[in-house]
Amino acid sequence: MDAISSFTQKQLKDNIPEFKAGDDIAVHYKIVEGDKERIQIFKGLVIKKNGNNINSTVTVRKISGGIGVERIFPLHSPKISKIEVIRKGKVRRSKLYYIRKLKGKAARIEEKKQ
Repeated sequence: MDAISSFTQKQLKDNIPEFKAGDDIAVHYKIVEGDKERIQIFKGLVIKKNGNNINSTVTVRKISGGIGVERIFPLHSPKISKIEVIRKGKVRRSKLYYIRKLKGKAARIEEKKQ
């Protein structure tokens, strides 16, 4: 068991910023197309954070062309180059599934005042 835990400790990233559900983030994700590699930015609202340690994931939702798009990112994946927190949201829940049913101005989240 120590071999597995020591291996996973090496794989953990230390440059992940503090964020929670309700925050707007930008995930810089490496995309491989053939022999070329590029970085694509996925900006959206954090709907939920899940898991801990090496298994932690984050679900990010954005509206693209009037259609809601959700993507689940493993936080400690080598394909994620950077995560930026764009703005902090003021919410009282840890899972924001209700956002899926809302449209337009109703789907906005108030910004947290510092």
